[in-house]
Amino acid sequence: MQKPARTIGSYLWALSPLYTLGLATPVTMLIAAARLRSLRMWLVWPLYIALTVLWVGTDPDDESAMANVATAAFMLSIVLGTGHALVIRRRVFDPPDSLENAEAEARRRRDLRDQAAEIVRRSPEMALEMRIGRPDLPRPYDDGGLVDVNHAPASVLTQIPGITPELAAGIVQVRAETGGFVSAEEVAAMTGLPPALTPRLAEYGIFLR
Repeated sequence: MQKPARTIGSYLWALSPLYTLGLATPVTMLIAAARLRSLRMWLVWPLYIALTVLWVGTDPDDESAMANVATAAFMLSIVLGTGHALVIRRRVFDPPDSLENAEAEARRRRDLRDQAAEIVRRSPEMALEMRIGRPDLPRPYDDGGLVDVNHAPASVLTQIPGITPELAAGIVQVRAETGGFVSAEEVAAMTGLPPALTPRLAEYGIFLR
């Protein structure tokens, strides 16, 4: 989530083609290209330079067709530049791979896990019907990465941090032999999981029967 100062700054940047009457448009897009490291933006940037040069370099008293083209370039530099900057504003100032965003996303998914786990505790039957812990099945929501250890296939079990394909295969085999598990501790005891994985299994795993 953007901080207030960053949000204000991002809007000042995005609206700069408007309040500078297009003069800042090339600089605005240069900043975007550099921050996004986008080939597409680097290819678009010369277009904004050309628009600005076209209308700045045209005699305002010229009444020829060229003057009409320059007027169109002037308007495009302002309108197109402002619209483009507003569209990409969040990507430029709040990139998805920033540490701040990653932390916010991790907290959001933890909250989703807590909410879904509460449904599991309150009503296991409803949780089964909702397919909580089953990202391999169609469902219209995100449960934050919970995994139904007693029903999910091995490929889904590997989504639990630290669970390798080999460990997942072992869990599935023991599950088939015993009919399922009741807790992360039981999974660890019956399958020989490394002790360090038990807390992770407890956080991400649910055990519907």
